[in-house]
Amino acid sequence: MPTRPYVLISCAMSVDGRIDDTGPDRLLLSGPADLARVDELRASCDAIVVGASTIRRDDPRLLVRDPELRVRRLATARPEHPLRVTLTGTGDLDPAARFFAAPAGARRPLVYCARPSVAVATARLGTLADVIDAGAPASVRFMLADLAVKGCDRVLVEGGATLLREVLTGGLADELRLAVAPFFVGEEGAPRFALPGRYPAGPANPMTLAEVSRLDGVVALRYLLGPGGPDTRFLRAAIELARQCPPSDTAFAVGAIVVSAAGDIMATGFSREQQPQDHAEEVALRKLDPADPRLATATLYSSLVPCGARASRPVTCVQHILAAGLPRVVFAWDEPPIFTEGGGADQLRAAGITVVELPELAGAAAGVNAHLTGPAPRPRR
Repeated sequence: MPTRPYVLISCAMSVDGRIDDTGPDRLLLSGPADLARVDELRASCDAIVVGASTIRRDDPRLLVRDPELRVRRLATARPEHPLRVTLTGTGDLDPAARFFAAPAGARRPLVYCARPSVAVATARLGTLADVIDAGAPASVRFMLADLAVKGCDRVLVEGGATLLREVLTGGLADELRLAVAPFFVGEEGAPRFALPGRYPAGPANPMTLAEVSRLDGVVALRYLLGPGGPDTRFLRAAIELARQCPPSDTAFAVGAIVVSAAGDIMATGFSREQQPQDHAEEVALRKLDPADPRLATATLYSSLVPCGARASRPVTCVQHILAAGLPRVVFAWDEPPIFTEGGGADQLRAAGITVVELPELAGAAAGVNAHLTGPAPRPRR
């Protein structure tokens, strides 16, 4: 059981780092395209967390807006909306807040409360939420660990500033999705992103910038965080991508990412993403232009060693990699030989490909496939 979920932070700010202004109404920092991106990010997560001050000030619903995204969640045996979660020191939350109102069938939100105020929060919220003692003071680390126990593998933290600081300074985040709006707020008293604190990522251990995109004038940045350098971070992202695979009792869930030598994500893929027999690596490579000159120096990250033999299709992932001209592959989990005779890593090395195995991440990659790693023999990939 992991000690905490995979944690993503999503935040929008002005050019001068403000996440709101001092006015009574919420400041809109994102356009339609970025809001759609955030909606898709929400739909990919098991829970959404905000601080109590965000509930009081912004009155968010924390629901997935797009009906198609909700249908996709239902198709993967998940609820329409992620679990709504907050952390509070006082328990002083308005029962009429939209946080506590949800469509029929939605799970009751969780309120992690500092120990002295648990009784107050329970009496105030009644049957609207499950109130959980999070220690004194309320502990972000405890909250995340408890969410992992409750089956939340992927958690999105959306604010406010104090909660974001606690997650980041505690080294508890794996990704930062930061949208920068094209204007200044210019108010000294306006809430800001990245409050002062001791952050683990400094000049000696910079974050890994994975993607930059322009959305209606808003710049969307994706940073990978956590220990290790780019190889470890990109491979952890590939493992996390495997959670998006359609469920199967006869095939592994695998994620793959192709990254240029400059560190840009060129394409991603996961098992069964487009067709039932898809392997993650072939999906990612299928999305690329074969003439793209960056392929000659790119790296493919895969949560499972690329297959050197398969029954579902005549072309193996090793053959796809060789045809694409990729010079380097990094993977986490090497299948036990009893379940495959493919020898993908050896085939790649024999062809002159640089192959890097990060066995410290094998447990995470195997954990995504826990339904196949029990006493029964695992199927061949």
